[in-house]
Amino acid sequence: MFRSDCHAAPQRAADFSSTLPSVACVALSRRACLGGGLAALALLAGCKPATVPFKGIDLTGAQYGRDFRLRDADGRERTLADFKGQALMVFFGFTQCPDVCPTALTRALEIRELLGADGARLAVAFITIDPERDTAQVLKAYVSAFDPGFVALRGDEAQTAEVAREFKVFYKKVPTGASYTMDHSAITYVFDPEGRLRVAFRHEQDAQDCAADLRQILGAA
Repeated sequence: MFRSDCHAAPQRAADFSSTLPSVACVALSRRACLGGGLAALALLAGCKPATVPFKGIDLTGAQYGRDFRLRDADGRERTLADFKGQALMVFFGFTQCPDVCPTALTRALEIRELLGADGARLAVAFITIDPERDTAQVLKAYVSAFDPGFVALRGDEAQTAEVAREFKVFYKKVPTGASYTMDHSAITYVFDPEGRLRVAFRHEQDAQDCAADLRQILGAA
């Protein structure tokens, strides 16, 4: 069985385990902020437009997901610093995943298309939670089938467990007769071009909502 949402979905930067809050929008008074003369007075008084909330889970200021140190399919060690200047989407999964992982990577392609010219400023990294079967060659072939520009990352068993802890990712080997499958979280993490964790996309979010959040992140860079 595959989880179509995170085992413990992050709420805010400092609280990973509690229930997701509803997003509250800050409404500016029409009387204070609409109209030429009144708008000028509001500006003098320090009235500023409210920040548009993310459609995903806002992780700005999170104290986890701060970095990773894994090898790509060509054997090069990669960290967050390698993606500086780009927004980065990070997803944890495995190549034999029948549904959740292909859906997430297909959505990543759709997001890039929706971003238009800004799609070139979006990097996508797929981190395997099944290094036993997902060799470098297997990973490279898998991600390239979606987009040759996607980056596949892997570590040994200990490194995989360490990076999963850092990102609060759940995964577990589940026996299936003579073989096994993997139960795992299905959250996509997004970093801004400065390497700061900013938002998490739920598995059920559509590409349009994700692209809207990425436009904010890229526009603020």
